[in-house]
Amino acid sequence: MRDTPHLLIVDDDDRLRDLLKTFLVRSGFLVSTARDAAHARRLLAGLQFDLIVLDVMMPGEDGITFCADLRNRASTPVLLLTARSETADRIAGLEAGADDYLAKPFEPKELLLRINAILRRVPVEEPAPKKPTKVRFGDHLFDSEKGQLWLGDSPVRLTATEQQLMKIFADHIGEPVSRARLVEEVNRSGGQTQERAIDVQITRLRRKVETDPKHPRHIQTVRGEGYRLTPD
Repeated sequence: MRDTPHLLIVDDDDRLRDLLKTFLVRSGFLVSTARDAAHARRLLAGLQFDLIVLDVMMPGEDGITFCADLRNRASTPVLLLTARSETADRIAGLEAGADDYLAKPFEPKELLLRINAILRRVPVEEPAPKKPTKVRFGDHLFDSEKGQLWLGDSPVRLTATEQQLMKIFADHIGEPVSRARLVEEVNRSGGQTQERAIDVQITRLRRKVETDPKHPRHIQTVRGEGYRLTPD
């Protein structure tokens, strides 16, 4: 969840929709609004939301049907709003995948408490682990941050393209990288190469890092897939 949660209010009642937006913005949220399910779908196609406040009784596709369909494609929490308060209707909403259910009329403060309660239950995404910046293979050490290759205590001179290739391999250690992707990554970083030239660049790089370049241990060819850097 982002620092300021982004809510989507879906309700065909213009007045209620505007009142809720004003109240929730004042309560510290980012708020977008939609007048019906079709409008909501267009917003969801281009934006990410932390929670959807969804009216059940809407013209066209109703909120429960929309919620059930949404659940097949996303895990965004949903709080249903409805004028119906019967147990059967509450069960239908929860079975459709809603996280909570609030009957109209309601106090804005209760809506706020329920929204915050749902958001507290949403697991916080752990940041992706940082990839190591130094990769050791054989007697070599490559520092991807500095673009430097070392053999023991001695630096190994690399061309700009060789540096980029080593950085790509270090970012995908042990994974095959296709020739097409190597070309794309090198050129994106300011280089100029073509797919047919990658094999030549790899041959030159092997001469600098392999004990026996004709039988490479570390920069390996993966048949039908490309190349990979394999540490010891």
